[in-house]
Amino acid sequence: MSQSDCIFCRIVRGEIPCAQIYADDHVLSFLDIGPVNRGHALIVPGEHHRTVLDMPARLGEHIIAAQQRVGRAIMEATGAEGLNIFQNNFATAGQVVFHVHWHLVPRFPGDGHELWPQGQYGSIDEMQALAKAIRERME
Repeated sequence: MSQSDCIFCRIVRGEIPCAQIYADDHVLSFLDIGPVNRGHALIVPGEHHRTVLDMPARLGEHIIAAQQRVGRAIMEATGAEGLNIFQNNFATAGQVVFHVHWHLVPRFPGDGHELWPQGQYGSIDEMQALAKAIRERME
């Protein structure tokens, strides 16, 4: 998908309306059109990058600053007692729009949403071997 076809690029350019929460020279935040909970927002960088693995690290400071500012405001406005911030990369992990973005989901007691069941390794040796294999592939 080209940047001209990317829905988030079109929102950033103002071609598609959104319920904007925050914008600066690097990021845009707006309410998700299909919210998990009331107040569920997205934060997208203004530059098009498919995944967090493609995004320049220099944008990280701007993304985190926006998450803090927007996250606090969402919690205050909705009365949420918690906040999930998550991000999906590639279709297998649940990414639907291929413009890197973060979800800020306000959480409420008894809202019925669970993250995932925790698993475990077969042994400490298996865990250590995987950690070693990952370290060996880091640039």
